[in-house]
Amino acid sequence: MKIESVCVFCGAQNAVPQAHLDVGTRLGKEIAKANKKLVYGGGDCGIMGAVANAVLDANGWVTGVFPRSLRRIEKEHQSLSEIHMVDTMHQRKQIMFDKSDVFVVLPGGFGTMDEMFEILTWKQVKLHDKPVVIFNHLGYWDHLIVLMENIISTGFARPETRELYTVVNTMEELLEVCQIREVVEA
Repeated sequence: MKIESVCVFCGAQNAVPQAHLDVGTRLGKEIAKANKKLVYGGGDCGIMGAVANAVLDANGWVTGVFPRSLRRIEKEHQSLSEIHMVDTMHQRKQIMFDKSDVFVVLPGGFGTMDEMFEILTWKQVKLHDKPVVIFNHLGYWDHLIVLMENIISTGFARPETRELYTVVNTMEELLEVCQIREVVEA
């Protein structure tokens, strides 16, 4: 499958380690450089803002999907290529799904996990076969990965559940798996 649009699930908080914000910026630059479109939650803060701003700074295309109810706690990005204002979180996730070819999970909070688990559940029940890639940047998702393994090993999910997602630990792996940049053999 050719990947043209990359959906990024990630945190919207600014008070996080700078290394996580920096990885969002780097991913955004790489997405734009590869002429891929970014699809994300439409916010202007945290890693979300870092990814979007990096794509925009490189003249790339950014689609945001922002629930009006979130305006109480954050604001939508004002300079996107395209923004969809929606009424519910479910509408947000559906539009993000419809517009994306691959899903990348960067560090984030409960909203990020909600998006990731819903897209994984949709894949588990065969509503799609799009790649889901968890970027375990600096070990951020280590505990979640252990929990997911525990769910499988105790029988609450089948062993083939592991095939629903890919975990990567480096930006280079992420770019290769998502077809953002192909690895050139030396």
